[in-house]
Amino acid sequence: MSVTTIATVTLTDQDKSVLRSAAYGAVSLLAAAGAKGNAQASIALTSATGVVGHVLSAKSRDIVLPGRTVAEFAEHVFPNLTAAMAILERQSPAEADNFRSTVLVAVEAAVHSRKGAPSPVVNAMARKIADALDAVY
Repeated sequence: MSVTTIATVTLTDQDKSVLRSAAYGAVSLLAAAGAKGNAQASIALTSATGVVGHVLSAKSRDIVLPGRTVAEFAEHVFPNLTAAMAILERQSPAEADNFRSTVLVAVEAAVHSRKGAPSPVVNAMARKIADALDAVY
C-alpha cells in the first residue's frame, strides 16, 4: 500500500481512490444528464493544484464508477463526494476547500461549455453534486 504525504496531508490508496472516483464520477454524472462539456470538465480536474491536484492528475486505474442507470451510478458517486470531503476536512480544511472548488469548477465547465442555457436536468444534477459536496458540513 502506498501512502502520499504532501503538506501534512496523508492519504492512503483507498483515500485517493475515493477522491478520484468522486471527482470523475461527478463529471460522468453530468454527462449522463446531458452536459456536453466533459472534456473541459476533465481538464479542470487535471488542472487542480495542491494535494488534490496531485491525486486527480495521477495515472490510475482505481476509479470505480459502477451502475447501469443514472440512479445506480448516483448512489455511488454522491456518497463518494461526501466521503472525499470528510477525508480531506479531517486532515486539511484548505484541501477540502480545494477539492470542493475544483469539482465545482469542473461542474461549471461541463454545464456552461456550450452556447445557450443548460437543460433543467443538467442544472438539477449540478445542484445535487454541490449538495453532496456540502453534506459533510
